[in-house]
Amino acid sequence: MASRDDAPDLVIPDGPVSEPPVIVTVVPDVTGLDRVFDYVVPVHLLGVIGVGSRVRIPLHGRRVGGWVVALGSSTEVTGTLKSIAKSSGLGPDATLLDLAGWAARRWGAGRLRPFLVAASPDTVVNRAATPRRTVVRAEPSSPAATKLLADGGGVLRLPPSADHLPAVLSAARLGPTLVVTPSAEGASLLAQRLRRAGVSVASVPDEWAAARGGVDVVIGARRAAWAPCPDMAAAVVLDEHDESLQEERSPTWHAREVVAERARRMGAPLLLVSPCPSAVGSRGRVVVAPPPDRERAGWPVVGIIDRSAVEPWRRSLLSSELIAELRDHSRRVVCVINTTGHARLLACRACRGIVRCAGCGAAAAEAAEGVLSCASCGQSRARLCDSCGSTNLARVRPGTARLRLEIEQAAHREALEMSGAAKDVLDDGRVDVFVGTEAVLHRVRRADSVWFLDFDAELLAPRYRAHEQAVSLVARAARLVGAGRDGGRVFLQTSVPDHPVVTDLVGVDLSGIGRREDERRREASLPPYAALVLLEGEGAEALAVSLGFPVARWGDGWLVRAPDSESLGDALVATPRDPAARIRVVVDPQRV
Repeated sequence: MASRDDAPDLVIPDGPVSEPPVIVTVVPDVTGLDRVFDYVVPVHLLGVIGVGSRVRIPLHGRRVGGWVVALGSSTEVTGTLKSIAKSSGLGPDATLLDLAGWAARRWGAGRLRPFLVAASPDTVVNRAATPRRTVVRAEPSSPAATKLLADGGGVLRLPPSADHLPAVLSAARLGPTLVVTPSAEGASLLAQRLRRAGVSVASVPDEWAAARGGVDVVIGARRAAWAPCPDMAAAVVLDEHDESLQEERSPTWHAREVVAERARRMGAPLLLVSPCPSAVGSRGRVVVAPPPDRERAGWPVVGIIDRSAVEPWRRSLLSSELIAELRDHSRRVVCVINTTGHARLLACRACRGIVRCAGCGAAAAEAAEGVLSCASCGQSRARLCDSCGSTNLARVRPGTARLRLEIEQAAHREALEMSGAAKDVLDDGRVDVFVGTEAVLHRVRRADSVWFLDFDAELLAPRYRAHEQAVSLVARAARLVGAGRDGGRVFLQTSVPDHPVVTDLVGVDLSGIGRREDERRREASLPPYAALVLLEGEGAEALAVSLGFPVARWGDGWLVRAPDSESLGDALVATPRDPAARIRVVVDPQRV
């Protein structure tokens, strides 16, 4: 064994090998180890191990996994190389290895391992399955999708209640098709429908071997962007606007961008489908939508509850219109507010000051009834004002726990609180009123109406993607309630009813929303007209400055703006870092 970037640090004879020896370069499956090593292929594994193979190798006194990334290494090595210990089956092929190299630079990782993990099966796969390709003739296909694909790809804007199956079938008619969805559940349901239509399908990661063998459609959630799809003829990304398509851990790769680059390399058309296309996904691509009347019919009725005349200090999030809806026991109601606990912001009615932590000065939150706590320093105290001692506090921004109590009192029926921390809570039909963060939109199966209790908190959030994210939430709610002709209703409680995004949502003018968002991003030099990276942790400031691009403070980290993703990725890879520094690198941050 020998390191490719250092002199050999461990040289142990490993017995006789073939003459001349076959040498391979291996990326170890070890977190934090960003080096490759050379090994000899033993005689009994010749013909078994190739580029992309998964192997077991001896490394520093233990056996670890790894991937073969090159054959016939010409590196001059003094001493005797160690041999590969074992074959662990198939891994990513040469095209995906090349794609991983591109991604390592695109997202500033500088290392292949995270991408090779995503591109590998979860179990040992020694051989690909028998090919099961057919000539897809199934109906219904989508004329709009068919034309877009014939013209080289683009964006298909479909209403939330529209069926994605015709668009996927249009792509499958071209040949092997890769389909990526935001959720594993959505991928599974679509895979079942494709099978019933007579299309051969491999659902990844569970059916990785079938995908490697060759089928009509390879489908899965975010990680499917790295799934094998031999001779890929078309690619489809459903709900390309959804944040679930981006990896939260570093490197923060985005499935849409990976599939786009993969399709470009294969010369295959890419079809992006969304009810509210993102500015990044739409840039440089043709956007096709149904006629306005048909598109409008596929959305629910969006109602506005004007809260601009209500005094902020006396404002309750339970409007009279919402209370009337809640008291109609025939209605299944979902209330959304992205604030957990009892209250995130309190004010003293006596001195009219915001209640703050006595230790660090941050706003104190009512995490439990009668108890104030500080998320910054962890201190807790009784529910009273630190300035004047008054206990007469007003909830300026109540949380889901407090709202559940208020809703139950107003509606005279049980309500269920659902938040991101309660992933085991399921909609089992016991109750018909739900309150929670936006996670509730993913856990309730159906509803008659969805109410955004504080839509301004999303629309006016200090984030560059706030408008897109607000529209995305409404689109998600629209899937729960269905089209307006079927009784679907979504209500936005807002103090800015004349905001362009609000008026366009009411009129279902998605073209106007997209056009203004693109103009705003271009004028402000924001993605897709620039590239951003958020650096956090010890040493982040020094790295941010050394990249050579404009830097700004952002919370506890540093935000760097580069002219494009290529130059940003190259700078991140080329800039030396302190090996001891623990810096979190978030390329393309979603929430800044």
